[in-house]
This record gives sequence, C-alpha cells and structure tokens, in this order.
Amino acid sequence: AEAVSLRFAYVMFDRSRPNGGMPFVSGPDGEKLDRNPLEDVRVRRALSMAINRQAIVDRVMEDAAVATGQFLAKGTSSFVDDLPVPKYDPEGAKKLLAEAGYPKGFRISLHGPNDRYVNDEKVIQAIGQMWTRIGVQTKVDAITWSNYIARASKQEFSVFFVAWGISSGEASNPLRALIHTFDAGKGFGSANRARYSNPALDAVIERGMAITDDAEREGVLKQATRMAMEDVALVPLYQQKNIWGMKPNLRYVARADEATHAFAVFPAK
Repeated sequence: AEAVSLRFAYVMFDRSRPNGGMPFVSGPDGEKLDRNPLEDVRVRRALSMAINRQAIVDRVMEDAAVATGQFLAKGTSSFVDDLPVPKYDPEGAKKLLAEAGYPKGFRISLHGPNDRYVNDEKVIQAIGQMWTRIGVQTKVDAITWSNYIARASKQEFSVFFVAWGISSGEASNPLRALIHTFDAGKGFGSANRARYSNPALDAVIERGMAITDDAEREGVLKQATRMAMEDVALVPLYQQKNIWGMKPNLRYVARADEATHAFAVFPAK
C-alpha cells in the first residue's frame, strides 16, 4: 500500500546575515564576501533551477517520492494547480548567477542529516553535484540528526536540507511555521531556521489564518503559497511516498499522514 505523503523535502537559505559574514559561503577562490549572495532572488532561483528534481525522484528515491514546486501534493486543500515543478535548466541558472554578479559562482556548504529521512544523505550529495555543475562549488556535510537540528536551530548553517510534515493537511501549517517572520511570542516562524522575512507575505498568511470560510481561506492560502514560491522563500524538492509492505492476505488503507493504525488493516479481497 502507498500514498503520497504530507511530508515534503526542501532546501532553505540563511537570511539572518544579509551583509556578509555567512558561515560556509565564500567567493569562487575562497575569498570573503561582503554581501550574502542568498539575499538575491536570482541566486535563489538559479539554485532551484539547477536541481533536477525528477532525477532525484527516479534515481535516488527510486520512485518513492513525487517532484514538487510547492508544499502540498495534487488533490490536497491549498494545492495550487498552476504552480508547476521548477524546470531543470542549468544553463538558465548560470545566466541568472551572472546577472546577479556571480559569473564565476561561489562556494557553499550544504548541510543535512544522514539518519533522519529516506535517502537524506544521497539526496544532498546529488544536489551538491548539480550545484557544482553551474559553478557553485558545493561541499556536502551530512551529520547525525540530533547534532544537525540543534545547529540549524541556532542559524549555524547557510544552506540546509530538511523535510516537514504538514500536520494540518493544508498550507497554513508550513506558511506559519516555515515562512512567516520569526516571532516566538506570537508563535510564528517556529521552524523558520533560515530567518526568512517578508512582511507583505506575513500579512497575507495572517489574513488567511483568520478566515473561517473554507473556500475563501483556501484562496488566500494559495495566494500566499504563490508569493512564497515566487520569492523562493525555500526550495521545495519532493513529497515523500508512504509505503507499507503487507502479507498477501492483508491490505492496508494507505494514509498521507504517515500513521499506521491496526484498525485500517483488512483481509485482502
């Protein structure tokens, strides 16, 4: 039994140091940069375009995932029909880097866990190779989850891979937790470890969360999703698939939330 999961994998870029001084980011020859290249939407878009999501799904995840350009999979509330998977375009990515002032690229380290998600270390190795091909020399550093998440939560990384399970089944959950400007007092940005901030987007997120009419609320959440993806607030990669292996005489009703319940196991017909 299998179902497309509510968990999506993504890459985030540190935005807490706009004026330089970023760890694990330097010029093409290792020189210090006086500005954070990840602040430029053209750089973020180039890094997104340089990732061949379908190749990762086919070769690394062995079809146990679905390539995506947004938080949720088709068929869920808040899914945006006209928001496609970003096209793999390494030549276009190189042009964007040059336009942003990095014709020779730069150096980064991509951090991620090696014991948390399905094929996590293999995924970041693949991304690192893809980025290196466009001139962004990428060192991949995969570490144990407990160490990784503690460091990511203290903004120690500049570029990092992680996944998020959307517990609400619609877009308000990732928008509030991952995208909204960090505000511990109000509970916003609880997992915004990159410290991304966009006040105009914050206003749309908060407006959507205050609407009780389902259709109107979904429309505003779709608007916020579009805004987040156009600004490359993060780089969505794929939704995982949830897969259960069953005995021939049993069947399981596959769930998107990754839960396994005995009451959902039935005799095979």
